[in-house]
Amino acid sequence: MRGYRVQFTQGMEYFFSGFKLISQKGLKRFVLIPLLINIVLFGSSLFFLYGWLTDGFAYLNSLLPEWLSWLEWLMWPIAVLVILFSYSMLFTVITNFIAAPFNGLLSEKVELFLTGQKVNDDGLLDTMKDVPRMLGREWTKLCYYLPRAIGFFILLWILPVIGQLLWVLFTCWMYAVQYEDYAFDNHKVSFNDMKDDLKEKQTLSYGFGLAVMVLTAIPFVNLIVMPVAVCGGTRLWVDNYRSKYRR
Repeated sequence: MRGYRVQFTQGMEYFFSGFKLISQKGLKRFVLIPLLINIVLFGSSLFFLYGWLTDGFAYLNSLLPEWLSWLEWLMWPIAVLVILFSYSMLFTVITNFIAAPFNGLLSEKVELFLTGQKVNDDGLLDTMKDVPRMLGREWTKLCYYLPRAIGFFILLWILPVIGQLLWVLFTCWMYAVQYEDYAFDNHKVSFNDMKDDLKEKQTLSYGFGLAVMVLTAIPFVNLIVMPVAVCGGTRLWVDNYRSKYRR
């Protein structure tokens, strides 16, 4: 049991180590583009959501008798909580799909910084040719995520307590898969092999994923979570999996 606790704590520490890595000389410029993508998409989507919620609540309020108008004040905090914990994962899926090539490049540079060895000797043209493969990898993650998310969401309504626990565990796992995968993908490790490797040290990944989940649910802090998680996930790869694929 103690070994599991140690792994879980280490997983969280790997994520938080990303905050130090994003400020390192030579890495800052590779953090900038994913960060800008996050800010633009988050800002625009938050503006849309606020407008949609305002219009939606105004319409619902118009349907309520005057003596029930106080329900609007109850619905707002509930809606905010739902958005924080469900929209955050959807937001992550969308932004990472768009930012995948830049996140892959950031992971590559972090590995070079940590090990002093290049992941590959590809030039800019070869990197551009890899973009369809990177986007295909994100599509694979999405196809892995959606049916399971739907299943757990249904279970959430049937068995609320058990469903909530499983939803949290699943979300932690998906954040680990999302951000630890960039280093695996840079080394052309298949998605299935990557999952098998993560399952061998599953508690490590759950600790990493929990740290990502908590900070992703915090407004404005979540703007910087993506590059931090990529950096932390790459450090986790270097320390735990790299030796298996680099002889």
